[in-house]
Amino acid sequence: MAFENGFVMVFVMALLFSSTNSGAAARHLLDTPAPAAPVVPTLPKPTLPPLPSLPTLPPLPTTQAPPLPTLPTTSKPTLPTLPPLPTPQLPSLPTAPKPTLPTLPPFPSTQPMLPKPTTALPPLPTLPPLSSIPMPTIPKTLPSGIPSFPGLSPPPSN
Repeated sequence: MAFENGFVMVFVMALLFSSTNSGAAARHLLDTPAPAAPVVPTLPKPTLPPLPSLPTLPPLPTTQAPPLPTLPTTSKPTLPTLPPLPTPQLPSLPTAPKPTLPTLPPFPSTQPMLPKPTTALPPLPTLPPLSSIPMPTIPKTLPSGIPSFPGLSPPPSN
């Protein structure tokens, strides 16, 4: 029921938006020629002075750096030994009596015989061979135009 109400509402909205005024406005916009683009004047190109050349840098001196001093070695302090952690004495858990399970009946040593069917089973259905089913033909060329529906295509331009 809600689907039908929604369909009716969409239909009414389509009718409201397809009024005569909007159709005439669209036709008017299609009939008017596009405005000409304004011409942009060319600007004069200024002449720039030439760039100065880069100065040459003097070469770096090749003096030997003095050796780095060695770091003094320090002895590591000895840490005091930690006392052992106390281990708490936990009480033992009480033991509960185990429940007795009921005895199961003995497993049969032979399988019981099933009754044989008195009527024959129907035959299994078979499929026809693939060569007897006609295959659809595939067109060699695809349509080049887009299908148009009357009322949904734009008006022709002049």
